[in-house]
Amino acid sequence: MMNQEKQINPLAEIQAKLKAPKGQFNSFGKYHYRSAEDILEAVKKVINPMGFSITLTDDLIGADGRWYIKSVAELTDGVRTFKSIGLAREEETKKGMDGSQITGAASSYARKYALNGLFAIDDTKDSDATNDHGKSQESKPQAKTGIPAPSQFDNEFKELILDVHNAKSTEDLKAVWDKLTAEAQANKEIQQLINHRKQELATK
Repeated sequence: MMNQEKQINPLAEIQAKLKAPKGQFNSFGKYHYRSAEDILEAVKKVINPMGFSITLTDDLIGADGRWYIKSVAELTDGVRTFKSIGLAREEETKKGMDGSQITGAASSYARKYALNGLFAIDDTKDSDATNDHGKSQESKPQAKTGIPAPSQFDNEFKELILDVHNAKSTEDLKAVWDKLTAEAQANKEIQQLINHRKQELATK
């Protein structure tokens, strides 16, 4: 019986028990959505009795003059640790917000993405995930290039940013570049991302 209990994946158990309600309401779009705070509140009710705790940490990643918030959600009981990363880009400007509020909003989104990944929460069908309110028309891609547009901030581009940021040498960076398709290598924003990291590595 003890051996069977040891084989139980605690993360799978937490994911099965977790119920994260959509506690926020967007009055403009008339829809409910869940925030990082909603998820955390629901998570603590499940993990604390099991002897687990969760921490969230943020890091700034600079790429060609743009700033990205990388959030890491870490779940641990002191012996076992589970991690997930979320990434969100700061808007250059946002109506009605100062710089600290823009950073705070990006941090909230990054933390929510990290929590979603860790606890297998699917928000792709949420209005919060697809809401275009407040986004400029210029931010939308004008033509399909065969790869997801970086301006859409899709999961593949998030992973690319992390791969580039984690490259510790020009050889590592070249390996990241070589994995890209010809279409991706022709993308100006991706080229700028790679070149920016190359310059950083050259100064180390």
